[in-house]
Amino acid sequence: MNTKQFAVVASFIFTLMLVLAAPTPMQAQAPKPEYPSMAPLDQYLMDRDAEIALARSAAPEAISRNAKIMVLGRHGYETAVEGTNGFVCAVERGFTNDLFDDPEFWSPRIRGADCYNAPAARSVLPLIEMMARMVLDGLSKEQMLARIKAAYAKKELPPVEHGAMGYMLSKHSHLGGDSNVAHLMLFTPLMDGAIWGADLPNSPVHLIPMFQGAPIDVFIVGTGTWSDGTAAR
Repeated sequence: MNTKQFAVVASFIFTLMLVLAAPTPMQAQAPKPEYPSMAPLDQYLMDRDAEIALARSAAPEAISRNAKIMVLGRHGYETAVEGTNGFVCAVERGFTNDLFDDPEFWSPRIRGADCYNAPAARSVLPLIEMMARMVLDGLSKEQMLARIKAAYAKKELPPVEHGAMGYMLSKHSHLGGDSNVAHLMLFTPLMDGAIWGADLPNSPVHLIPMFQGAPIDVFIVGTGTWSDGTAAR
């Protein structure tokens, strides 16, 4: 995996960041987002069985077959299948990461299959679920950001736990633009990416700006294989 491939990765739970070219002298204004506002809700929803299958494809079958599965409903994420191994798999949408200036924040095309381990399910997934509820309740981006900051200040959202990570190995995800990269997501408290050697030449580790208003950094590491063991290219 090279740096260019990972430059488009942006997060949730289950998304990739578009890298916009710097404006040239011929460009009077920056390009307008393709998705300036929320689409009708039905465009974000999926057939329940198809969503369960996509969620499971985030991780190897040995992990996802016993994982809890959550699907997006009209009022937020809800449990579709109970699990037994502590993992939770779900399909994230563009609005379930709080990178509010992402041009594809409102894109109904985003389908990011993610499978969180137990520490991430306890300490990162609550933020993802909160984002979905706020969007479906009709809050503005400004209101959502304020609520996220307040929730962390009041300790209504937990700090990220040590060892929190997620699998994003589904070859069927759509993560933004035309990109899909098989990778692991490693969640940490805010820190300098240089500690991990992130984004240095030939480093497999990349730090992505997935969250705003939340004290969480996301490091990604490419795996080179999809969840079914086939080569990711």
